[in-house]
Amino acid sequence: MKIALLFDGPSALGKSADLAILETLEAIEAVLVADGHQVTRFPAQPDGRWVERMRRGKFDLVFNMCEGLDGVAALEPAVISALEVLAVPFTGCSSWTAGLCLRKHVVNAFLERAGLPVPAFAVVHRGAPVPAVGFPAICKPAAEDASVGVEQRSVVRTNRALAARVEAMHEGWDEVLVQRYIDGREVNVGIVGNTVLPVSEIRFDGLPKRMWRIVSYRSKWVAGSDEDVGAVPMCPADLPDSLSDKIKEVALDAWRLVGGTGYGRVDMRIDQDGQPWILEVNANPDIAGDAGLARMAAAAGLDYGALIRAVCDDAMSRSAMNVDERWALAQRLSGVIPEVSDAAALQLVAVGQR
Repeated sequence: MKIALLFDGPSALGKSADLAILETLEAIEAVLVADGHQVTRFPAQPDGRWVERMRRGKFDLVFNMCEGLDGVAALEPAVISALEVLAVPFTGCSSWTAGLCLRKHVVNAFLERAGLPVPAFAVVHRGAPVPAVGFPAICKPAAEDASVGVEQRSVVRTNRALAARVEAMHEGWDEVLVQRYIDGREVNVGIVGNTVLPVSEIRFDGLPKRMWRIVSYRSKWVAGSDEDVGAVPMCPADLPDSLSDKIKEVALDAWRLVGGTGYGRVDMRIDQDGQPWILEVNANPDIAGDAGLARMAAAAGLDYGALIRAVCDDAMSRSAMNVDERWALAQRLSGVIPEVSDAAALQLVAVGQR
């Protein structure tokens, strides 16, 4: 196949190149090339000219690595929307799912309305009063990913500390999520296609006692820091089968509710009573070889190459129905075309379009 490897051009190729993007790019490319595919590296740029180049390229598949443009996470859904307009098969989730999951308070309300377990939360706009969700509480930007804006001072115990933290965060973000902090074990559930991967856990045993047990920005991106060294992943998690099954069920329900396709990750906390609480639903999470999704896939017996192939196969299977077939199906389900075979339905559509 002719495959485009789409990525955030300014972040990966700028003066301060994001080496993590380049390393993942090379790893995915190596898998696809070894399988005999023709791979083209395709940097997305904010000027939008890449869209026309993508259209002219006539690719069989786009492997979408783009988690934003120039590091701006809010632009991730826009990139996916362009691929949807071009009607080219692409890996990962839809623009709708990406946009929903990016807005933490919106997806929380969505999940809570469906009866799924979400810690008490509220969003605070600049200049608005700070709501009460109980203590301890944690403050996050309402529309960021990769733990941006999350540090030890994000967790607070008093109204005064909460007001100070929210005020400080409003210097950088208009909307701040305030949520009840769940003291307990942190677990992640990866999903690829329709497959739920083994549960993984972030163990905080190595953190100094004075620190909150959270996955902060430093723990993710500052290698060798105390928060990095103190937060160690374990997969599969050491959990009773009954609890593991319950966690997977909650994760899959959340993923289906947000319309998840391709691959995703649901992050949760387990409280002292064994109740799982959803922290975040991550669409198109980090797919690097050393990231959580790959770790969970390995625990399921899938090496990195198998994971990449599974993601590609899922994308191709979802795009198997062409435009005429979709329209024929829509006509039949709307009562316009009688219940006949797919071939006969297509013939009826063709006659109607003449």
